[in-house]
Amino acid sequence: MSLETDQQLAVGSSIPPFTSHAISVSLPTWTDNVEYEEGTKRVVEAMVTGYPRFFIHRSIQKLAGICEQKFGVQGERCLLFPTRKVAEQCREFMIDRSTKAGSPVPVRLVQFTICPDVADPSAPCRELHIVLFPGDQFPLAKQFWQHTGLGISSRLAERCLSLLQQQSGGLDSPPPTNGRPPVKPGNRHYSAKSMGKSPPSSPSTIHARYGGSIAEQSAEMLSKDHLNYLEERYGRNMPLESAGAAKRAMRRRIAGVLVRDTPNDWSTAGDKGVALGPSTRGVEGVTEDDVFLYPTGMAAIWSAHQIILATQPAAKSVCFGFSYTDTVKVLEKWGPGCHFLGNGLDSDIDELEKLLEKESQSSSGPPVLSLFTEFPSNPLLRSADLPRLRQLADKYNFLIVIDETLGNFANVEVLPYADIVVSSLSKIFSGDANVMGGSLVLNPKGRHYSELKAHMAAQYEDVYFDEDAIYMERNSRDFRRRIRIIDDNALAVCSFLRARSFADPHPPADAIIKDVFYPKWITPHRYDKCRVRGPDGQPAGGYGGLFSLTFTSLEASRAFFDALPCMKGPSLGTNFTLACPYAILAHYGELDWAAGWGVERGLVRVSVGMEEKETLLKGFEKALSAAQAAVQQAAAGSQ
Repeated sequence: MSLETDQQLAVGSSIPPFTSHAISVSLPTWTDNVEYEEGTKRVVEAMVTGYPRFFIHRSIQKLAGICEQKFGVQGERCLLFPTRKVAEQCREFMIDRSTKAGSPVPVRLVQFTICPDVADPSAPCRELHIVLFPGDQFPLAKQFWQHTGLGISSRLAERCLSLLQQQSGGLDSPPPTNGRPPVKPGNRHYSAKSMGKSPPSSPSTIHARYGGSIAEQSAEMLSKDHLNYLEERYGRNMPLESAGAAKRAMRRRIAGVLVRDTPNDWSTAGDKGVALGPSTRGVEGVTEDDVFLYPTGMAAIWSAHQIILATQPAAKSVCFGFSYTDTVKVLEKWGPGCHFLGNGLDSDIDELEKLLEKESQSSSGPPVLSLFTEFPSNPLLRSADLPRLRQLADKYNFLIVIDETLGNFANVEVLPYADIVVSSLSKIFSGDANVMGGSLVLNPKGRHYSELKAHMAAQYEDVYFDEDAIYMERNSRDFRRRIRIIDDNALAVCSFLRARSFADPHPPADAIIKDVFYPKWITPHRYDKCRVRGPDGQPAGGYGGLFSLTFTSLEASRAFFDALPCMKGPSLGTNFTLACPYAILAHYGELDWAAGWGVERGLVRVSVGMEEKETLLKGFEKALSAAQAAVQQAAAGSQ
């Protein structure tokens, strides 16, 4: 069947489709991704939505426009935050960074409380904290929004707009962004495109379907989002006033202390009297009180670094392995700086040990502040030697923060080696890609636990919007069942692709895949060390749903990606298969640098979903055939 009949969501439309709070956006071809990064008008004007830390949701844009009109002066622009403390942190960041660059920028804070016309317990007052600054400083402000993940939720923005609508009897305001001062181009993630022209008022339509495709099966799963009102009406969503119980249920789920935690037990999981048992996280004494929720995974990462900065002597941190780009930015832009050991291999631990020995001789305090690592890493799926890193941390008195998002705690047990474990709940814990969230877990057996816990008791601020928590709790009830299906599907797909790659001991003559990056074959002994064990002591945890491919040529990468019949856009851990050209999306301004660490320009990253296994295999076989044909055509054309 021809590619033209394959279902693809139109460029710029939301993933999941027709979802108000979708956290991904369709970029279905390689060219679409490149032109998105370059800010091409065709793509920018088609953007209905985007990943929330990069593309400010249109409801937030509209609300920001109203706040600028109401409180701004002389072309000021603004960002919106949920509490005064977060707004002050944004102001502090902007002043600090601008001062280092030359001169401090003026930043103003305004508190805006929006109440319903009549007292209504179901519609309480909402509080906004507005950070106002000169319009040309928007790229700087956007850095704080992106790196910390602490901006207001799109659901909170919608509640505020609804209250304002009630007050005015019909809100009449200009489009959220048209006519605003232009933003000077800077780093691609801070450019004007994310707050550019108003997006279309409704998502674009889906192209024609073809039978039995990955995309068709995905669309069927996604359609359940259209039925959210049924979830609420028939009680599968907790009511909004039960947000506290929803958060308790999630914290217990993450702590691994619920004795019964099946989808049928959802109504009692947050009760104060529910039966709790010892944690399944591999560390004795973990409770729900050691788990803290955040509005995004990056907020958990940023907060972990802030907590350590506040409780330990100043020193540089270490980023171990090629971590997600914003993690590195957080370590570089807050505190004394960062040592980057980007390969994350045993040889890097040798280098780290030399660094620690050298620094300890010249400093009276710890040689480094902390070490941040992902297990496994994104997008190369490498797993660090956590026991050896733990030994070094104990010897040299620094803290270890492990991001378990890709492995996830149903598959891997990393808390015994960490002082803090962070995760993006927006990924497989949710699966539905319609809500953001993050978590931070303290290790009660860690040597720094007492001071970390005391700091959290005094300083932690719950800024996770209640309505987001309600949706996240609902989505996460069956996450262990979904993980098993996704693990199984990913293993089948990766086995199929690796047998047709140069990584196979006996590669086929027409192989065009160079390598399949997947924990079963990438540093497997390190990953297996931390796999969850069953009662018999044998590994029970899987390898996760994420893998990456490299190809023999850029033509092969492009053809494979374009022909792959699945959703395509940023994010991962979705219940449906989702792919992206990772280096293009995450490192477009530094492709040569990324390639130096093994993240090639043509790398394709795939997050496998819950579609039927045979359908998945047929889809990947089709994409592989298209890539082989493109390579053959290119070879014929060069002769």
